[in-house]
Amino acid sequence: MRARIYRSAKREFDCKVESTGEIVQAKALGNLLKGKRSLVVGDYVEIIDENGELVITEMEDRTSEVFRILVREQKRKVISSNCDLMVILISVSRPTFKRGIIDRFLVRASQWGIRPVVVFNKMDEYDPEEFDICFEQDRLKALGVDCFECTALDKEYVPKYLEKGYGELVEALRDRTAIFLGQSGVGKSKTINALAGGEIKVELKTNIIGKSNKGSHTTTWAEMLDLDLFTLIDSPGVRSFSLQDIMSDNFIEYFPDLEEMSTHCKFNNCTHKEGVKGCAFYLIEDEYQAKLLFSRLQSYWRILEELEVTPDWQKK
Repeated sequence: MRARIYRSAKREFDCKVESTGEIVQAKALGNLLKGKRSLVVGDYVEIIDENGELVITEMEDRTSEVFRILVREQKRKVISSNCDLMVILISVSRPTFKRGIIDRFLVRASQWGIRPVVVFNKMDEYDPEEFDICFEQDRLKALGVDCFECTALDKEYVPKYLEKGYGELVEALRDRTAIFLGQSGVGKSKTINALAGGEIKVELKTNIIGKSNKGSHTTTWAEMLDLDLFTLIDSPGVRSFSLQDIMSDNFIEYFPDLEEMSTHCKFNNCTHKEGVKGCAFYLIEDEYQAKLLFSRLQSYWRILEELEVTPDWQKK
């Protein structure tokens, strides 16, 4: 029978049977506990009954993987799988809006193969003098990233600046598996509870981002929670927006809008810095379009500078 792993504890796994919705406990064969293909939360598996004991015999191919690269151990640690949506939750007031956080999570979304959306929360406290939310939406349009505005404390809030609000967010999440990421204090638990109809009390195991960009946590394993509308992956192992495990060589691949523009540069090794001869970024005639791309280029430079602190050969 086909099932999906919701929780794991060493050799035993809590699995939801697809045909009945029942949660059962099953053990896994040894070949599914070690190596690159070891079982994680989110995996779809095949379970059989062997003399009254449920055993996981097969694992289906994954559509996506949430993972970390353990640089010192030169090992990739998969935390969860088959996630459909990364919800990047951003506060428009407290904590203050930080554009770079969005771009960092977009890098992870690209690396993990997960579709990202951005939710601007606490819109009842939005001050247009602080930042231009419409500009922030426009800079993500080229990437196909949908943006939503809402406030977790008021599901009746009507969007005033963007095209999509709470209702559209509900439809984007419906029947999907999602992971919520954001700074401490942006309202992750409140937003999830609102989307769950307020009937299910959800307390995330960790603030994904906390002091020193690391967050506080007591466990690194993940679990899945059914919230009627969608399935939530709670992964405290994803605790930082440090991208130090990513190679600096060809890093621009994680910025597809910039990569496309760079193909028009005169030289293949263009650094895209001001004054570089033949750089396509400085030949853009549309002033607004240039402003959008340069906002992304600044994030690219900032992250690349961090990545180059650790040589690529040490990350292999």
